[in-house]
Amino acid sequence: MDLSVCVFGDSVSKGVVFDSVLKKYILLRDSFANRISGSFPVMIRNYSKFGCTVTKGMDLLRRHWNELSNFDYTILEFGGNDCDFDWADISENPEQEHLPKTPVGIFEQKYTELIEQVKRSGSRPVLLTLPPIDAKRYFAWISKGLNAGAILKFLGDIEHIYRWHERYNLAVCRVAKECSVPLIDISSAFLETHNYQSLLCEDGIHPNENGHRLISGVIGDTIRNLRTATA
Repeated sequence: MDLSVCVFGDSVSKGVVFDSVLKKYILLRDSFANRISGSFPVMIRNYSKFGCTVTKGMDLLRRHWNELSNFDYTILEFGGNDCDFDWADISENPEQEHLPKTPVGIFEQKYTELIEQVKRSGSRPVLLTLPPIDAKRYFAWISKGLNAGAILKFLGDIEHIYRWHERYNLAVCRVAKECSVPLIDISSAFLETHNYQSLLCEDGIHPNENGHRLISGVIGDTIRNLRTATA
């Protein structure tokens, strides 16, 4: 194997998709990580977890700290859960103040700490941007069984969900620049695709199999460039 890579992130990097036939979340066999390991001489160890935030990611990193020096690169993918809210609480109390799981300033601080920990381990951190969401589908998903009108009152408009999520994506870009670490831009690949929503699951937030194929293509291009540069 030419390269060894570990991945810390949430359900996107874990390969979780919503199966519209089975009506439940499942692990995709051809997730982007599995597709990469099957197409290149790269050994990938995936430590990602469903629902993981950058805070939980730090806990995971500490748990596997002694293993990190064995990997050339550590891919980090966080933000999708950090920007999420307690929608049930918002549904009941839309006029109160509500904070996301990780406020964006704290998110940037903790992500920076996470990157520094990876650097200290001897592995090289690489960040992934976030795939964009489909605000309408995601709004329908989070408001199931709840007071959709109350949630909309809190948001102001449905597209606010997209803009809020994008704030965290921009935060990822800022952190990568400030920490001088490589950033793999999967966001642009989605947005450059006609009807990028077709690359997302029914829930409007998880990439589907075609979405994972797109992500693996972007990362694959990065690997090819890296191999060419070091040849």
